[in-house]
Amino acid sequence: MLGRFATWTGIVRERGMLRLALAAVVGLVMMGASTGVAAAEGGEYGDLSGQAWQILAPGAEGGLIPGEYSFDQAAIYNSLTPHEGRVTEKSLSKYYLSEKFGVPAGSHQEFTSRAGLEIWRDSHDIPHIIGATRADAMFGSGWVAAQDRGLLLKLGIGPAYAAALGIPGVNPFGLLLEARSFTPSAYAVNWVGEQKKSLEEMGPQGERVIGDLENWAEGINAYEETLPESQRLPHFGLSQAIAGFAFIGSIFGNGGGQEVSNSEFLSRLEKVHGKQAGEEIYRDLRQSNDPEAPTTGHTEFPYDQEPSKSEGLVGPGSGLVEPEPASNPVRNATNVLKASRRRASNFLLVGASRTANGHPKAVMGPQLGYFYPEIVFQADMHAPGLDAQGVVAPISPYVFIGRGKDFAWSLTSEGAENTQQFLEKLCNPEEGGEVTRSTDSYEYKGACVPFSEIDAGTIGAGNGEPEHEVYFKESVHGPISGTVKVGGKLYAVATDRADRGREPQGEVAFSELDSNEVHNPQEFFNAANNLETTFNMAYVDSKHIAFFSTGLLPKTAAGTNPSLPTFGTGAYDWKGWLSENEHPHEVDPASGLLLNWNNKPAPGWAAASTEWGYGPLQRVKMYTGFPSSGAKLYNDVSVMNKAATEDFRARFVWPEITKVLETGPAPSKLAEEAVNEVTAWSASGQSLLGQKYPKAPAAAVIEKVFSPIAETVMKPVLGEQLGEAVGISGGTDNGPNSGGSSFGGGWYGYVYKDLKDLLGESVAQPYSQKYCGNGSLAACRESLWSVIQQGVEELSAAQGPNVSAWKAAPVRITFPPLPFVKTTMRWTNRSTFQQAIEFTGHGAEE
Repeated sequence: MLGRFATWTGIVRERGMLRLALAAVVGLVMMGASTGVAAAEGGEYGDLSGQAWQILAPGAEGGLIPGEYSFDQAAIYNSLTPHEGRVTEKSLSKYYLSEKFGVPAGSHQEFTSRAGLEIWRDSHDIPHIIGATRADAMFGSGWVAAQDRGLLLKLGIGPAYAAALGIPGVNPFGLLLEARSFTPSAYAVNWVGEQKKSLEEMGPQGERVIGDLENWAEGINAYEETLPESQRLPHFGLSQAIAGFAFIGSIFGNGGGQEVSNSEFLSRLEKVHGKQAGEEIYRDLRQSNDPEAPTTGHTEFPYDQEPSKSEGLVGPGSGLVEPEPASNPVRNATNVLKASRRRASNFLLVGASRTANGHPKAVMGPQLGYFYPEIVFQADMHAPGLDAQGVVAPISPYVFIGRGKDFAWSLTSEGAENTQQFLEKLCNPEEGGEVTRSTDSYEYKGACVPFSEIDAGTIGAGNGEPEHEVYFKESVHGPISGTVKVGGKLYAVATDRADRGREPQGEVAFSELDSNEVHNPQEFFNAANNLETTFNMAYVDSKHIAFFSTGLLPKTAAGTNPSLPTFGTGAYDWKGWLSENEHPHEVDPASGLLLNWNNKPAPGWAAASTEWGYGPLQRVKMYTGFPSSGAKLYNDVSVMNKAATEDFRARFVWPEITKVLETGPAPSKLAEEAVNEVTAWSASGQSLLGQKYPKAPAAAVIEKVFSPIAETVMKPVLGEQLGEAVGISGGTDNGPNSGGSSFGGGWYGYVYKDLKDLLGESVAQPYSQKYCGNGSLAACRESLWSVIQQGVEELSAAQGPNVSAWKAAPVRITFPPLPFVKTTMRWTNRSTFQQAIEFTGHGAEE
């Protein structure tokens, strides 16, 4: 770890010091500057919000050497956590910053090289960008990106090209974290730059985005000219802007692409359990369309539902993928794909009918990971026809999550199936079973078609690997990641991502949101539908709450099983895209609530091949306790903050475990006492607050025994496939020790549903068989007590026999250990950037 950050230091030490020096010079110059546009918050820019708050952990500043504003917001953010569900009106102004439009009193103006641009910094160093023209404001966005996140731009623009290309087996985000360079080839730069045409084809909307991106790039370059030449970023242009947008989408906005691994797992299940039983077990675990899965909307939107009978691969003579060695490139590529996805954002929208003043409330934001520098920065941007405040990704000029004059919006990763693996039958397979440079063609629409060979660029040395060039093969369906056998014949695995090669079109959505062009839910849907990566987008104004699930989502060929790979012969190619109205969306539900924590967006919306957690339990169920009427904004924050400090396992799964345990005696007094601690804790609020509070013994016990319990429940049937099931589904437990985002995946639904069924309780869609104890309640109980006994014996050996004195290991959120960075926070399950906002007025619809 230290080696990695020594590399960071070597890359940007001098640059960071120069930034500090420049800031000091600018500060001296501006001491005598006019305070020009500085004005009272709100009114000047048509701000129709009531209360409007925001927070970003850790803070606005992002240089290598932390400054005064690098972690100031982390301290404020951290202070809200102990209040759990007891947030008050005063808490909002104490633990959030203002998200009102305009330049607050006491702000200072910074130097820029553009006459029509003013940048003001408030007391937390948040930039307020005021342009005489739209071009001036976009220039300012680029200037601030270079100034505040130049470190990330330095390290990230190369990996961004890797993301745009979709290089098999390469994790662009991992390259950034490891400070490994990627130098794109001339082909790669040109291929990305050519995507400008997709914007030109959109007419005036696209042309505006092109202009915005060009002015943004000009602002980056202008700031860099204030630094010595040896310390500047590479010259930025439209190609870099397009690549950067692809980078964000590749991390947060894609789903699917795990079909081959799924098929291998199914194949092994069938070999062990027989075809029918193997398929049934696979369906149980996939939870593709569980009717009990919590959903954000209430209207059914059927999509990607599996056929009633699994046929493995589609097409004549189909068979399942034969497992390949773990070293096979396709397996490695799949693991990289899964590791790069973060799904931890949320929104809690409360409709007008439930509020005290008749105006909806929203608490919402993305969980972008606790990094320093944070990968986004806050900004308030204004120019003629442009009014937006929120967070900006440094690779794009727009506020992409935030607020306009009279509405606000946010995103959570949805991960719908916009990526699918196709199997290309090789015309001249190599004996070794790999797609090499001499493997030149595959069968497509009755002919042998040559693979394209892509010279992607060069990955720099790091992580124990030398610098090396990157080449990959590509078919009509996308990059080739490896090979598999079907019916003894060799196939290449191609990954088709719907938005690959057309990423910049998604910028149109944010251009419209920032530009006073959204006035109601339908116009919001129209704008959101331009975003081709897969997100759940939340909307709130003075009258309405709404959400829309975005993405360029393919209509698959008849008979295709979206969980499994598809033959790439041409007969099973995608058949178009979902229309706007076919995407999950809803306005002002009767319940008065729209809640999302990366859960399933709507009934009938099947899980992507990468999503195994859409079962009867999902962490969004923790959002309870909203007033049925008279709600205020702080009530919404209270619900969020209470859930952010609770243990999902104790609240929803442990009661079912307890019912099984109570059917027979405990094996020891020690096990009985430990279980009683957890049961009492489960009934009293499950507070995790750093795991240092009086109920720490229960937290210690559940952390110790939950994963063994989950495995024990499923093992009697899964047997030797248990380990593979854990791996392909994302793990048994995603508790506090997994970091700042917890309970987003895991076997909570498996344990909950199976034990309920075993106990004879109502289950909407029972599994094909009872797993725990192979259907025997007595055997299940004994197995659970056994793993609990083992766990408490280990705790006793480590902490002594007095259960009430046991303590869970404290869990802290630790920012990556860059040199000079020591800040940590209490554990909390909360968005990294968060808005708490309401609107009390609505502007005229233009």
